[in-house]
This record gives sequence, structure tokens and C-alpha cells, in this order.
Amino acid sequence: MNTIKKPLIFIVDDVPENIQIAMSHLKELDCDFAYATSGEQALERIAATSPQLILMDVMMPGMSGFQVVEALTRSEKTCSIPVIFLTARAESEDVVRGFNLGGVDYVTKPFKGVELRSRVRNHLELHAYRSNLERLVEERSREAELLKDVIIEAMGELAEYRDPETGSHIHRTRAYVQLLAEALVTQGHFLELLSKEYIVLLWKCAPLHDIGKVAIRDSILLKPGKLTPEEFEDMKMHAQYGEEVIANLEQMAGKPTSFLSCAKDIAGSHHEKYDGSGYPRGLAGDAIPLAGRIMAIADVYDALISKRVYKNSLSHEEAMAIMLEGKGTHFDPILIDAFLVVEPHFRQIAANNLD
Repeated sequence: MNTIKKPLIFIVDDVPENIQIAMSHLKELDCDFAYATSGEQALERIAATSPQLILMDVMMPGMSGFQVVEALTRSEKTCSIPVIFLTARAESEDVVRGFNLGGVDYVTKPFKGVELRSRVRNHLELHAYRSNLERLVEERSREAELLKDVIIEAMGELAEYRDPETGSHIHRTRAYVQLLAEALVTQGHFLELLSKEYIVLLWKCAPLHDIGKVAIRDSILLKPGKLTPEEFEDMKMHAQYGEEVIANLEQMAGKPTSFLSCAKDIAGSHHEKYDGSGYPRGLAGDAIPLAGRIMAIADVYDALISKRVYKNSLSHEEAMAIMLEGKGTHFDPILIDAFLVVEPHFRQIAANNLD
């Protein structure tokens, strides 16, 4: 049987008799109590017990109640615990200081039992409502994140189904992208952009790199042979189409988001080349978004080692030779240097995700 945990009220006062009086007034609220008789002791015990509410005496030897609350607000673990100040002085400047420090209320001593119980009960209820709301928001955020991930997978696989020879291309390339981004961080490159959160975004957005292929005619996409120059020009449009699709999603969302911005960069620029000879815009060097430069290495390497109707797969060594030839022309030299460090892991990812 699940037992409902009672709320814990933590009382801080350097006079033990005041603590006993407060507890006697509050016993009918069906709460548990903990206490401290100094500010230093309070900091240690509050961190260990995580109470739902703190009753804090203001005037104490050593650390004052204000100083204790200042310290509590600097800790992520204790900064959100509501504090009611207990004071024998009701001067406005003390009250204002207490509220400025984050106090939710104050009670003057000597306590009036009805007033103390009423204020404590109200703030316990508010804290419970807030905690429940935060829990609901967190649950909804997790659900929304899961739904987004499912939609990404579905959209990526939609493009994959239009081009059935790609097999496990999506799963391999997203793993390559994450590996290469982490290698860049290890080597001290692009640290201002490649945060842990952004690398997760890259991993999530990578499956959308070829989403624009859904707009390419089957006669081109599924052609069992090499494309004519005219057909290849049509095929090249998939990068622009993909970028436009995601830009439309941004417009529908009403504001840019980090996820859609990253996905748009990947879809629209993963066929650009470092020397400016790529498509769709002929961007060069750092003008190519970093996400697109990373995706380019993942996409080209995987295409080289994969079999197609119009070509055989290359060995890892053959693919590596071609990738190295593209250093400074097709690919960002810094990224190729990072790729060389982790290329054995690329080989392993490919072996673990065969078509």
C-alpha cells in the first residue's frame, strides 16, 4: 500500500522554546517537523531534508535569517523552498528585505496560533499546487519531445521508403554525425556551438537531411542506373525542397526554434562543398552552416560504402582515400582531421548497421 508522505516543515530559531511553541500551534496540520537552532546548522539540515516549507527566524546570533536565505537561494537544491520569516520586528524595511530575498510571507512574534496555522496551511497548499504543476509540465514536455522524435523518425523513414536502396542509411548517418561532433569538441573546435544540447539536436535532426527527396519524381529517384545531366539537376533540387519544407514548418510554428533551425541547416546545406562548387547555393567555407558540413562527411562516407544499382560499394579504405582527396575542396579541413581520428569508429558503426 502506498502511504502519503506528510509535508515537512523546517523551523529555524535560536530559542528552542520558540520552536516548541510553533510546533504546538501547527500540530493539527498533520505535518512532520525538523528544526535547527543556528543558521549554519539550518543550511546543513535543510539541504539534507528538503522540506516543503521553512519558518525562518530573522534575528539570530552568527548567521541571520536573511543570510541563511541568501545562501539557500544560491543552491539549486534549496532555492525553490518557500520561506516564511519569523520576526519580533515588523519594520517595513525588514519586511521588504525579506520579500526581496524570496520570502513568501512573514509572521510577527509572539505567534498567534490561528494566524500562523492559516499562513502555513496556505503556503503548503500553494507549494503542493506548484509542485504538481511543475510535474505536469515536465510530463507534457517529455511527451512532446517523444512525439517530436517519433515524427522525425517517420519523416526520415518516409524519404528512405521513397529510395529503398538506402536501407540503414539514416541510422548510420545520425551515429556518424554524433561521433564527428563529439570528436570536434574533444579536439577543441567549435566549442561555442557544439554544446551537449546542440550535439543531441544534430543527432535528432540528421534523419531529415534527405526529406526533400519526397518531392522528387519516382522516375528519377528509383531509376536503376546513372542519372542523365538533366535528371541530376532535378535530383539536386531535393536539398532546396527539404530546406523549404522545414522553413514552412518554422513559419507555421510562428517563431524560429533551435530544432527547426538545425534541421533546416542540415537539409539545405549538406550538399554544399567547402570550395563553393556544391549546391543548392554554392556556399563556401564557413558560410556553410557547421551542421551541413558535418552532415556532408557522414552522408558522403556512407554513400561510398553503400551498394547502389548503378555502383558497387567501396571498402572502408577506398572510401577513406576519396574522403581525404576532398579535404579543403569538398570538405572542411578541420572536420576531415577530426574524421581521421575517429574513422575506425565509422567502420564499426557501418558494420553494426548493415542494410
